[in-house]
Amino acid sequence: MNFSYYLTSGVLAANLALSAHAQQSAPATPPALPPLVGSIAAHPGWPAAKIASDVDTIDHLVASLYDVISGPAGKARDWVRFRSLFLPDGRLGVIRPDSPGTKSDAIFLTPEMYVERDDPYFKTHGFFERGIANRVEEFGNLVHVWSAYESRHAENDPQPKPLSTCLRYALISVT
Repeated sequence: MNFSYYLTSGVLAANLALSAHAQQSAPATPPALPPLVGSIAAHPGWPAAKIASDVDTIDHLVASLYDVISGPAGKARDWVRFRSLFLPDGRLGVIRPDSPGTKSDAIFLTPEMYVERDDPYFKTHGFFERGIANRVEEFGNLVHVWSAYESRHAENDPQPKPLSTCLRYALISVT
């Protein structure tokens, strides 16, 4: 009986020792993974929506895009508002059709590239753009908007600018 008592006690002591060792040498919790490149979390300085109603629906988002880039010559555009409509690595694309003297083309711009390219133009030219029709494709919280649009030099121009009926798309995020 003594042998059985000592054997049981020994097994219990060994079990406790192994458990204590396992707890002490348990691997530390792995560090949190960094945010994915291109995500909003990876760009803590990226502007949040300047106007909440700009991003509450897809239609408002597209209308806000056209609103922020439209205006008379010399009117300063609100580029902070403009940037806040896109994911940090979002793109704005313009697909131009063939026309006399020009071949079709596709232009893909980050919001920053658009600002750098068009801000000087807006200082000396009026530019008013409006959507004609949109096609929206959603996959989870990724939204792809194809927007046919026309543009004018003045808000009351009777005809759109030549070659201005184009297709624009934007990659945006809706949460």
